[in-house]
Amino acid sequence: MTNSKPWWSTQIVSSSVDEISICGYPVDELIGEVSYAEMLWLAVHQQLPDPGAARLLDAVLVGGADFGPHAPSIAAARMAATCGVPMNGVMATGMGMLGDVHGGAIEQCGELLLQIREAGGDRRAALQLIRPIIGAGRYIPGFGHRFFKEKDPRAAKMKDLVEAARDSQVISGWTVPLLASLEEAIHEVLKQSLPINLDGMSAAILVELGFPVASFRGVFCLSRGIGILAEALEEMRSGSRLKGPVPAAGGHVHYEGPSTRHLRD
Repeated sequence: MTNSKPWWSTQIVSSSVDEISICGYPVDELIGEVSYAEMLWLAVHQQLPDPGAARLLDAVLVGGADFGPHAPSIAAARMAATCGVPMNGVMATGMGMLGDVHGGAIEQCGELLLQIREAGGDRRAALQLIRPIIGAGRYIPGFGHRFFKEKDPRAAKMKDLVEAARDSQVISGWTVPLLASLEEAIHEVLKQSLPINLDGMSAAILVELGFPVASFRGVFCLSRGIGILAEALEEMRSGSRLKGPVPAAGGHVHYEGPSTRHLRD
């Protein structure tokens, strides 16, 4: 007996022998008309964004594209490229490094923003939620940076875009006062200021745009994939072979194990 129930069910793609559509739009009509950011929006939201919203999403994709070999995702991709791994494997290597510590803050910050909003959205709510995080010795996701001590220039530009989008009613802008309350709460607990970073502003933009928090790390992968591809390609063209995480010369790895010993002893 034939099972007539569909094996897959999707509201995203419809394909046949002579046509493929994304959320109802024939792909040949989208090509040359919509940007990468608009295509991402369409696939997630099943409708095209207005230009202001697309600009905000584009800012997220551009902002996280690359940070050079200081970023483990880039360093790992470049190492993979020197090992003869094909580009798809190189990109999988780099994106595979985007875990909870490197690359996960955008998702964690998104969750924190929504929790603070649900708890009232003010400084009291922010204090209530960040005290246990700081008390446990953990980082506040989306705040602070190992290089940008005073200001993350990427986040500063994105903040300007968010405020402009709020003023033009592209978004409601509810994250703007919430982020200010969160910054005040962090200063009150730590007795120092932590600048909001790229992850924090990216999270704020994505929650304003209605993206599910579960998608945030995926969006960051789509952004960082640009840098992974470019830097891996550069490494491939350089002719480097078997470049490890430290130079081959000694002095960069400190051995702390047992001194030399022999089986006969």
